[in-house]
Amino acid sequence: MYRPALLLLFFTCYLSSLNAQDELVRETIPENLSIETDALEADSAIEIRLETIFDQIDELKDVSVDVSSGVVTLSGLVPSARAGDEAIALTKKTTGVIYVLDGIEQTVAVRARLRPAIDKVHELRTMGIQQLPILGIAVVVVIVFWIFGSWLSNRKSWYKKLRLNDMSAHLLRRFIKLLVIALGIYSALEILDATALAGAIIGVAGVAGIALGFAFRNIVENYLAGILLSMRNPFSTGDAVEIDGFQGKVVRLTSRDTVLMTFDGNHLRIPNSKIITSVLKNFSRNPLRRYDFAIGVSNELDLVAVHNLGMEILRSLNSVLESPGPNIIIEALGDSTVNMRFFAWIDQRESDFGKSKSEAIRLVKDAFDQAHFDMPEPTYRVNLQERGSTPIPTPTIIKPQKEEVQKSKELTELDTSTDTTIDEQVEAAQVKDEEANLLDEK
Repeated sequence: MYRPALLLLFFTCYLSSLNAQDELVRETIPENLSIETDALEADSAIEIRLETIFDQIDELKDVSVDVSSGVVTLSGLVPSARAGDEAIALTKKTTGVIYVLDGIEQTVAVRARLRPAIDKVHELRTMGIQQLPILGIAVVVVIVFWIFGSWLSNRKSWYKKLRLNDMSAHLLRRFIKLLVIALGIYSALEILDATALAGAIIGVAGVAGIALGFAFRNIVENYLAGILLSMRNPFSTGDAVEIDGFQGKVVRLTSRDTVLMTFDGNHLRIPNSKIITSVLKNFSRNPLRRYDFAIGVSNELDLVAVHNLGMEILRSLNSVLESPGPNIIIEALGDSTVNMRFFAWIDQRESDFGKSKSEAIRLVKDAFDQAHFDMPEPTYRVNLQERGSTPIPTPTIIKPQKEEVQKSKELTELDTSTDTTIDEQVEAAQVKDEEANLLDEK
């Protein structure tokens, strides 16, 4: 199965080598060359000179040189194509050489091909044995710095004095540890006299860092945004927030995104970079919260009586605070109604916002019904009559007689205590998921 592919590969390599040799031969003939025979050295001198040079190079010891009238013919075996190119290059640089014929072949003997690598291994082994004491000292230096960096990183009480949050303190401890280890590695390279290698490593690391920064730009943005959020602490675990139109309670802040539990019980993940650049509303940071609603009443009513009854109902609610107290304002005058807006404050630690607002609307509506305060919808009257007929007289509007506000029956407020349904699900999600939470729990 693989034999045709191998043959094709071998044939392609062979053709490439032939083309390369043809190009090499063509390049050896310079244009507009003028040869002066008086300046040429004797052929024997050229031959002796090249053989002496090749004998000093291990890879070229088997190359034979034959010179005739300044034309040098090279033959023999070399372990690699690079060695053959070097032999040709050295021959061209020899004074008196007019032309070079390449008859060098690459050896196919495995031992000859591996000899340079084996010699290099022996050289490295000898050098390693000589450098072994210094290498041991360098390793000890790295280990000492590693232990010292770990010790500094574990001094958590020192970082608490800086009043940093958990994520910032964790990052600072890791940075100090890596910095100490890097100093140890640099010191070891100094001992080994390999600072050039250190510079190369730093350069490669810098280029790699730039490339990774572009490749993972979104991840880096979210990670940095997570650090800023953990430092600024705009919300805590369990806070009710609204971010870019999404509402829910905070489950956790991770290094990449923020997890919310919506009021429908769904998990919502928002990237940290989006939170940094979006409008954020925290409903839980201030325990006091005000709700409002509007009710339209008939423009025939005594607005003072309507105001007094509304204030009486709001003040009677257990969920409504006395300070700051409730308030009612006339918001707008419509075609057939007067729009009044009701305001009341609650303590979210004791009362639920949605249930308290719902009860306030219900009880105010019931009280207005009992007091016969009309809350009409917009009404339009259309009169149709034939041409020439008697006009229909405009009806007389009879105003309802204003009665004293008396509650015919007692108005009972339903349960408005804090709803802990979502809070319980948030706690269950924290126990179930194993992601690290970078926020302080409430």
